[in-house]
Amino acid sequence: MRVVIAEDLFLLRDGLTRMLEAHGLEVAAAVGNPDDFLAAVTAHKPDVAVVDVRMPPGYTDEGLRAALAARREVPGLPVLVLSQYVEQLYARELLADGSGGIGYLLKDRVFDSAQFVDAVRRVAAGGTAMDQEVIARLLTRNRGGHGAMAALSAREREVLALMAEGRSNAAIAARLVVSERAVAKHTASIFLKLGLQPSDDDNRRVRAVLAYLND
Repeated sequence: MRVVIAEDLFLLRDGLTRMLEAHGLEVAAAVGNPDDFLAAVTAHKPDVAVVDVRMPPGYTDEGLRAALAARREVPGLPVLVLSQYVEQLYARELLADGSGGIGYLLKDRVFDSAQFVDAVRRVAAGGTAMDQEVIARLLTRNRGGHGAMAALSAREREVLALMAEGRSNAAIAARLVVSERAVAKHTASIFLKLGLQPSDDDNRRVRAVLAYLND
């Protein structure tokens, strides 16, 4: 699996590179600014990009803008965004195109190497890897929901929130202290209420999560 990293802090960039390579991933390029990132994506066509939201020269949203531009340049490019803080506007913009292969983690999570590498692999496979705090902030804008999302029960919303973190049915069952069969039943009900027709099951999970986070 080939990865391109965009992080302006050398020590963190070097640490991310070493961590990913230690887990068998190939870092095709590790750069410190948006222009070099876009050039690396075009040149290497990576399986996934890891991008800091705030990069030079302005340290506002340059990294995110570069990530969005990269997804236009390489349609469907999986992107895992790193940020020091939860920035709702940036997270929603990243989710807005409705496709999978998206992650948004707080930098604190990077220090758990197994968790971080798992998130990179999940995003590269077309899934989602959303930080718990990101999910919570995204949902504070409209807790009640609207349309099809409003039809979900409280338990179904719990299941969907854990899905957004990238958890499997088994992991969701363990977290909620219920059976996997119960989780599967809730998942089927979620798909039905959201009007997600039978297709590849993983794809429906991603679509359900994106609908939930964009509610």
